[in-house]
Amino acid sequence: MGFLLLAGGAEFSGRMIDADRRAIELAGGNAARIDIIPAAAAPDDNHRRAAQKGIHWFTKLGACHVVSQPLIDQRSAQRPEIADSLRHSCFIYLLGGFPSHLALSLRDTLSWKSIQTVFTGGGVVGGSSAGAMVLCQFFYDPAGDRIEAGLGMLPGTCVIPHHNRHRSKWVNRLRSLLPDQLLLGIDERTAIINDAAAGGWIVYGEGEAVVYSASSRQSYAPGNIIYYNELQPPLI
Repeated sequence: MGFLLLAGGAEFSGRMIDADRRAIELAGGNAARIDIIPAAAAPDDNHRRAAQKGIHWFTKLGACHVVSQPLIDQRSAQRPEIADSLRHSCFIYLLGGFPSHLALSLRDTLSWKSIQTVFTGGGVVGGSSAGAMVLCQFFYDPAGDRIEAGLGMLPGTCVIPHHNRHRSKWVNRLRSLLPDQLLLGIDERTAIINDAAAGGWIVYGEGEAVVYSASSRQSYAPGNIIYYNELQPPLI
């Protein structure tokens, strides 16, 4: 199995450098191929600009092979040439934007099968904001005020991105909608990666990650470990 990076937003700035450099290292170093998927930013026609920002960021960190895939909807995610290309990736990064559109774009497609293959082969799959949300079993669609099924890489969990800004609005609402599931709040410019040697997630960046259960709230600062008995390992 590979590694999962979940970021809370404002991804290509500040101390996100800590998480992203670690992800590049886990993917195989600066020569490893990084593929950016901009589909979540397509509904407001922001996918090209967002993808270029990601390419610039990872190149600045030393990565030598960064590409943006023309994957913006379900139709493009079913194109064999895109799915075939993704299978050669070492690190796949899902941009933020509209979570419902992103989940619909990837679910049960050839490209999603390729992403699963990269992960099971030891690669890195990452997502920020909407990209992190859809990788979990559930995600919250604020536009429709409803819970939707995610892509299932992190079972029993729902991510609250931009946690430092959204927690007052989202936590109580999500606790009422998902009373038996874990909520995972991740601040902006903050990420978690399941790379702890003892088995768990390390917090990277400038903010904190917070795990909410039905009866507790536990905060984790940068460098802290969220052990697997507190938050499950990724699953394909």
